[in-house]
Amino acid sequence: MMYSNRFLSWLRVGKLVVTIACLSSLVSATETTVDQLLARTSKHVSNFVDQFSEVKCTEHVTQEKLGENEKVLRKAESTYDYLVILSNASGELTLDESRLAVQDPKQSKKHEKKEKEKDQTTPLLVSNGFATLFLIFHPYYAGSFQFSAAGDEVINGKKFSRVHFQHIRNTRSVTALAVRGREYPLELAGMAWIDPDSGVIAKITAGIENGTMDDVGMKSLRSEVEFTPVRFGATEQAYWFPATATVEVETPRQHWRNLHRFSDYKRFSVSTEEQVAKQQ
Repeated sequence: MMYSNRFLSWLRVGKLVVTIACLSSLVSATETTVDQLLARTSKHVSNFVDQFSEVKCTEHVTQEKLGENEKVLRKAESTYDYLVILSNASGELTLDESRLAVQDPKQSKKHEKKEKEKDQTTPLLVSNGFATLFLIFHPYYAGSFQFSAAGDEVINGKKFSRVHFQHIRNTRSVTALAVRGREYPLELAGMAWIDPDSGVIAKITAGIENGTMDDVGMKSLRSEVEFTPVRFGATEQAYWFPATATVEVETPRQHWRNLHRFSDYKRFSVSTEEQVAKQQ
């Protein structure tokens, strides 16, 4: 395995290349079929990719190395200015995450003292890109997954349709495991909670089944991304952005858990001032 800055470079979501596709119009119906729901979600995600690239936020990351009975053996916290960068080349959109470390001067010395007291040989998990798991429903990736209806569920008084997804082997994947300089596409399976009327995604859980990647030393991977409505200024329309992303990885001998929290969304432009968003 590769190590970087004493952190274990176990998992990362690589460069994501997305292509906008045209969607046929839908015939309205009393009940939403799976195909109709997927079409609405695909259209929403295509538009959301552009919205996501027009904002920046604060990302707070908590990395934990766990022992027996989930006892925390090592813990590290960091804060970043976070944004997603989109570029258009040859008709394809390239999506990359950008992070700029932010450190509170008041906590700097305290943090350095704690780190010196800890066992720096204990590796931590590096997990990037899980906030963009919504790309599973983007036209560029949707053909790589099998989808099926899994009933409805009410969350905070609102009904959401649950859609199960399973990656199709030997097709493009949104995530990859990086080990010793090589990347292994992940056969993700999971569930998404989707607004049946708008196609907005409220939550995604995804992982790999036990035994799927024993040959590269991964026992299991579990992730969960929750989205929250965000409003900018006096705008009435709310956009659903990632609020938290939890990633948990186990090998036969080690166990890690990372929590990414996203807040303080701001819309930015090279020619306009920032607008601070209010999370609902």
